[in-house]
Amino acid sequence: MSASLDKNTALRGYEIMKTIREFETRIAAEYAAGTVPGMTHLYIGQEAVAAGICVHLSNADSTASTHRGHGHCIAKGCEIGPMALELFRKEGGICKGKGGSMHIADVSKGMLGANAIVGGSAPLACGAALTAKTLGTQNVSVAFMGDGAANQGTVFESMNLAVVLKLPVIFVVENNGYGEHTGVDYHVGSKDICSRSAAFGMPAKKIDGTDFFAVSAAMAEAAALARAGGGPTTLECCAKRWHGHYEGDPQAYRAKSELEELRRDADPLIIFRSKVSAAGDVSVAELDSLDAKITQQISDAVDVALRAPQPAPAELLTDVYASY
Repeated sequence: MSASLDKNTALRGYEIMKTIREFETRIAAEYAAGTVPGMTHLYIGQEAVAAGICVHLSNADSTASTHRGHGHCIAKGCEIGPMALELFRKEGGICKGKGGSMHIADVSKGMLGANAIVGGSAPLACGAALTAKTLGTQNVSVAFMGDGAANQGTVFESMNLAVVLKLPVIFVVENNGYGEHTGVDYHVGSKDICSRSAAFGMPAKKIDGTDFFAVSAAMAEAAALARAGGGPTTLECCAKRWHGHYEGDPQAYRAKSELEELRRDADPLIIFRSKVSAAGDVSVAELDSLDAKITQQISDAVDVALRAPQPAPAELLTDVYASY
């Protein structure tokens, strides 16, 4: 275990990862059964990134997410029950059943929202960071994005702005190997997201995104720099996604052997268990107990969501416009 990370924080990281894995696995099964409306993009394989980043954040810190945002929501503290209701478009959902998979938000947790606009997280996170700097709160914001989104002009403008204004923002590029159906080796012209980010004038690090402890250590350093007024950092976290761009994606662009290798060699939960077991910091019994609790929690939440009513028709036109 990292010397800078206490046991409780490490266990919290594992709990987040396991919750994401169980939630996404159940949602995959429900989507295949036809019970989840709309499109769904799953986060399996990338759990260590969300967990390693968010264990260093409080509700006062902000995150802006992506279309593949369930993991970020869970890691930032959004409640599982309302999240499940939201995915099934049911009454009581975290956004009243109106946002669905790609638009979950909970401002009370500092979760500014999953976002279907590719690259849309960066300017939102900069706005939150500018607020924090202006008010002198020492809060930070995080922009989660994929390798494909890292090519967007909005991201480049946001990185430049963050450097110029020394904003307390961390750009977390989750390099999961593919921008939709196109390999990162082709769609990133410079072949290196990390050095391209550094060229804007900020620290940038490439990290093994399947290793919770590596992500956590890098985030601790980036957050400390931002809170001290040192400005932004980019963290490129490499962790290939196990599922397609969307559920139902035939994934003709990748070899079947790649998926087999990922499940065998790049499972963030297995890597975590191996590290803490070798160090003797956490017992297998403790982790197994967490597993059982989380599995039951997810099962109960989804079962409730499946039985819940849809929003009342009278709710259709509420919350559409804000009045100031």
